[in-house]
Amino acid sequence: MLQRIRVAALALVLGAGALAAGPAAAAAAPVPSISTVGLRPAAPIVVFDKDVAVTFTFTTRFAEKAELKLNGAAVPVTSSRIRGGLKWTGTRSFGASAAGKWTYTATAFGDGEATKTGSFEVVKALTTRIAGFKAEPGRVTRGKPIKVAGRLLADGKAYPGQSVSITFRERGSDDYREVTKVTSGRGGWFSANVRARSTGWWRAEFAATATARGTVSDSDRVDVRRPNLASRISGFDVRPEPVDKGDRLRFSGTLRAERRGGLSGQRVSIFFRADGSRRWEYVTSDVTGRGGRFSATATAQKSGWWRAEYRGTRGVDGTVSRPDRVQVNEPKKDTRLIKFDAYPEPAKRGGTLKFRGVLLVSDDGSWEGYAGKVALYFKPLSSKKWQYVKTTASGDSGRLYTKARAWTSGHWKFVFRGDAATNGDDSATDFVRVRR
Repeated sequence: MLQRIRVAALALVLGAGALAAGPAAAAAAPVPSISTVGLRPAAPIVVFDKDVAVTFTFTTRFAEKAELKLNGAAVPVTSSRIRGGLKWTGTRSFGASAAGKWTYTATAFGDGEATKTGSFEVVKALTTRIAGFKAEPGRVTRGKPIKVAGRLLADGKAYPGQSVSITFRERGSDDYREVTKVTSGRGGWFSANVRARSTGWWRAEFAATATARGTVSDSDRVDVRRPNLASRISGFDVRPEPVDKGDRLRFSGTLRAERRGGLSGQRVSIFFRADGSRRWEYVTSDVTGRGGRFSATATAQKSGWWRAEYRGTRGVDGTVSRPDRVQVNEPKKDTRLIKFDAYPEPAKRGGTLKFRGVLLVSDDGSWEGYAGKVALYFKPLSSKKWQYVKTTASGDSGRLYTKARAWTSGHWKFVFRGDAATNGDDSATDFVRVRR
């Protein structure tokens, strides 16, 4: 009986101990947690002229204490309560001397520890420069294109893929205005074609970015002149046409300028290009008179094209007339019919008359025999009209010979009508009396 009482008592004691241990185990504190550390501004931290203050933030749960270390050195942090935990904030300033890689360690303390680590870069802002900026040509007609070009460098090295503004300041103005944008290419080079409207200065500008300083190039001046007036040659004419070789040709026309009418006192040149040639050759010239009219003469030598050319003057562009073709013919050579003779004399009615003579052609001042067709003509004594009888031909010697019947008294002669190369001629007449 006593033994059963002792066992029951021991069971009661052990049961009371289990009840006492249960609530303590259920109330044990949870393990703390910590978030990733955020940086504002975000990494990399770019330092320009002033130190940059960087704010580090992280949150914890189940921790009443936390710390932040940068490169092993503690940074003071403050906390503020947020839903579900605490937000911790610390600030550290970085200057140019702090450039390099930094590490951070954030630790939350509670019923245990939680840690986050990471790294970030502190860099110096790039120093940029625009080298070799040029605007060319330096003198241009209004509205014509010019080329602007240069090279963008960062810390002395090429800086590609960056936006560069091309700006212009007109003469008499104090402000530059943007004309266009370009992007630097390989090697940092950039260029653009723009139209020059007025005299002034051109330059390139690179605006500062989050990682680079801005810069402005040297300026380059471009002088813009008014466009020249257009000119034209109207009514250009060459006469006569066709023309024989060695004859005189006359050239005429009028030189006019846009909005100014005829231009006087300007030299107009006459050029010639022979058929089959590609080269225009100067022949003569004239100075325009009142109303811009001009005229000149030259000797015709070959068939070909003629035109008038004006080289222009200050404020007026040159011009060329339409071409005018002139056919130049070789002059026909003179001929002579000499030694004409009709025989026998007197002649018997119905009898045969013989005729002879010589056809000559002029050749560089001398006379030579010529082969050609010559007609024989007869004019009865009582008539005023010559009658065609027959045609004969001379050989290279020019000698002529033919026959005809005699029926009545009258005059006889040879007639050469000429051909493509020669002029014609009539021989002297010869009277033959015919008897019955």
